[in-house]
Amino acid sequence: MAKTKISTLNLRIDPSIKEAVREAASREHRSVANMVEVLIRRHCDQSGITIPEQADLFPGNKHG
Repeated sequence: MAKTKISTLNLRIDPSIKEAVREAASREHRSVANMVEVLIRRHCDQSGITIPEQADLFPGNKHG
């Protein structure tokens, strides 16, 4: 499996929203972090925002 660069995102959020994300993650058998990523990706897709692949961001990295 290719290694990927991971970035940390720290944020403050209303406790009720945090609990809702936990519930959504649980229902989809995901971690909270993965659920947040999925939600961001869905929003960007619906809004026409392109998320480049890591290979496009770091062309010097050749994994796999």
